[in-house]
Amino acid sequence: METHEQSNSSPHGETIHLPAPTAWPIVMAFGVTLIFAGFVTNMIVSILGAVFFVTSAVGWFRQVLPHEAHEDLPVEAHDITIASTRTHVTRIEISEEHRAHLPVETYPILSGIKGGIAGGIAMIFPALLYGILSHHSIWYPVNLLGGAGVANWSNPTTQDIAAFHIQGLIVATIIHIATSVLVGLLYGAMLPMLPRHPIVLGGIIAPLLWTGLLHSTLGIINPVLDDRIAWGWFVVSQVAFGMVAGFVVARQGKIRTGQSMPFVLRMGIEASGLHSGEGEDRH
Repeated sequence: METHEQSNSSPHGETIHLPAPTAWPIVMAFGVTLIFAGFVTNMIVSILGAVFFVTSAVGWFRQVLPHEAHEDLPVEAHDITIASTRTHVTRIEISEEHRAHLPVETYPILSGIKGGIAGGIAMIFPALLYGILSHHSIWYPVNLLGGAGVANWSNPTTQDIAAFHIQGLIVATIIHIATSVLVGLLYGAMLPMLPRHPIVLGGIIAPLLWTGLLHSTLGIINPVLDDRIAWGWFVVSQVAFGMVAGFVVARQGKIRTGQSMPFVLRMGIEASGLHSGEGEDRH
């Protein structure tokens, strides 16, 4: 009956039934804050917070039990007219320099794989030449690379390393292929970041840095291998890899990274006003 009377008193004759507002949740949150603050300050602060907490809990429960408190609010209707003077969708023009992450263009993954394979083949020849000139055996550099994976090799002699071992050949082939492909992928991602002379920087500077890092750490990782490596020939083979891999990667066509595009477009989500070529009117 009370609701009906309020309904008639409303200017438009309508009301909405809503839960009554209450401040007890805020008081309870303040009490919990004081309880934890007292752990690092004074126990009296925690006691005061507990009083606030219990008081707010009782007051809150009394508002919802046994029946939740509600109130009726009058509804005021307003006529809303949505109008626009524009007849076309305004598209966002985004330039390449607008918050672009470098590189804007990069090489496809396949180009890195091709460069890694080509560089891996190129570095075989300096390694074999070193084996022939130093130990009269093409198997010396092969076994030097793959000997770490042969379980029955412990402190091998120079004659053992210079001889043919099928296990050493298999392990060296696996290591060489995997490393060449991975480094080729790295070159494909790194070359677009080098502004000038990417082949020279990627084929000479990067191998020298890599050789210096390996030279400084191999003595700790594998002292026996560190004593047998001829670092001059190692640098020559690494430079051969870098030059050939960089040349092959640089010859491939670049693709756009899409990093300057909005996030919704990179996710493939259709968004109004962002796609070019949509000239239809939208109302």
